[in-house]
Amino acid sequence: MGPASGQRDQVDLILHSDTLFSAVTHAMRLLGRMEAWLDATAREATPAVVFSSLFPFTGDVRYFVPPRTAWPPPPSAKVRWKGARFVPQGVVEAMLQGKALNEDRWSVDGESECLVASGRVAPFRIALRSAAAVDRVTEAAALPHQHACLEFSPGSGLWCAAAFASPAARDEWNEPVRAAFRLLADSGFGGERSRGWGRSEAPEFREGTLPNLLLSTPAPVNGDASQFWLLSLFSPRPEEPVDWGRGSYHVTPRTGRVESPAGSGARKKSIDMVSEGSVLISASAPVGRASDVAPEGHPHPVFQAGFALSIRIAPPRPRAAAPEPVSAEESPEPEFPETPEIEPPETAAVPPNVPEVQPAEVPREEPPTEEPPFTEPEPEPEPSPEAPVPEAPEP
Repeated sequence: MGPASGQRDQVDLILHSDTLFSAVTHAMRLLGRMEAWLDATAREATPAVVFSSLFPFTGDVRYFVPPRTAWPPPPSAKVRWKGARFVPQGVVEAMLQGKALNEDRWSVDGESECLVASGRVAPFRIALRSAAAVDRVTEAAALPHQHACLEFSPGSGLWCAAAFASPAARDEWNEPVRAAFRLLADSGFGGERSRGWGRSEAPEFREGTLPNLLLSTPAPVNGDASQFWLLSLFSPRPEEPVDWGRGSYHVTPRTGRVESPAGSGARKKSIDMVSEGSVLISASAPVGRASDVAPEGHPHPVFQAGFALSIRIAPPRPRAAAPEPVSAEESPEPEFPETPEIEPPETAAVPPNVPEVQPAEVPREEPPTEEPPFTEPEPEPEPSPEAPVPEAPEP
């Protein structure tokens, strides 16, 4: 998973949703369904299928890029919270409920940028592999070079969510999407696939609905505008009802190189996208678009997918000076990733004429004379089967 710089001895820690969409599109081409797939997604105002980015998991714990409105917690003398790029689901829910983390039970793994329970292993680490090209005729070797990659610990891998716009879209694309992920597990994700990199065991699929599969306590729908937590990259349309003066978001440039039977290697046009973990204030769920980033003179369009997969969340509750601690053992451990389903737009629209949600600074209260007892967060509900989520286990 190459970084934005393109340097071979560096690696990105996340496989973004636009890269995943491109990989699935190439798989659809090999399966003979690319044109129908592009008509249903990149060329459609409301895409039939959208993907989150690929995030790490280990065992039953799946990690997220946390909402920017809830993370990081207040500074700690023991843990550098803001160094964590990936956070377990149970911690995200605790932060949204205004709970504090027990700094004695958590640590930030500097290499993977994951928040892990003390004494536990991170999902992956960064490794460097050396290689050198050898001339088959003269047997002369070129100078060796190094490639960076991710090595996963046992029982760890990557997960994502694939959400369908409607039951009809699910019926049409459920099996093709599963087939595409099975093909990608054999052929590989990311770079250096010709060397066998990026392959995985057979992906596992689980079904359910959004947002219950990702948050145990979905946010209530109230206010003229709601907060939407992005689990994917997002390229907004001009008419998107996003209040860009509010919320908390980060913009990242995206580019890359074309890979196509008509010609590969040319650099794509660069576009800016809103990154994962951003929280947008909007009257309705963000949709996004696919932009044509084909270089000049390329024989066909090259789509960069910026479709949004988001979760409506409530504003973080204010934290008291001495809040309830959440330890590594006590925080709820999330289920293995499952694919949520997005309700059809007509049922998922935000009701009009509701009061506005205002982001607020977290107030500080005087510490109580006695530490309040800890109340364990409610466990996640069992998922109900409806839509698939692919998981790419350990390569």
